[in-house]
Amino acid sequence: MSEAEDRALARKGRTAGLVIAVTMCLWLAIQWAGPALGLPGRYALLFDFAALAALFWAMVVIYQMWQARRASRENQR
Repeated sequence: MSEAEDRALARKGRTAGLVIAVTMCLWLAIQWAGPALGLPGRYALLFDFAALAALFWAMVVIYQMWQARRASRENQR
């Protein structure tokens, strides 16, 4: 794997990690603040779905990284 490909995969990994961390922090904050602000339950469900979408995106990116690393290892043999 070339150095440029390694840097691209590292950047993807940092982005996926950041998305996961920010998503969880925001989700926890909204779960705490929602009842305190008197938001209806349907808004909590909306935020839950948004968090699930962000986490699904991160998992797709992680899968793409795994596939790229695997293909790189097979090409080196």
